[in-house]
Amino acid sequence: MSGKAIFYHAGCPVCVSAEHGIANALDRSRYDVEIVHLGEDKSRITQAEAIGVKSVPALVLDDTVFHINFGADIADLK
Repeated sequence: MSGKAIFYHAGCPVCVSAEHGIANALDRSRYDVEIVHLGEDKSRITQAEAIGVKSVPALVLDDTVFHINFGADIADLK
């Protein structure tokens, strides 16, 4: 395994669709994949912001943030 992938979402339909389409398509032999539902685990919002997540759904691959579509602004999850 060579990298870390974190998929942040808030549980909205856009986020769930992205989770099924993108997070599940990652090569799990290359990435340790973690799914974080920020609507259920608000303690992780600060971590997501520190990495650079501005909205969800977002995929972080090895500290690079990829914003996918637009489900919710990170500030709205607080």
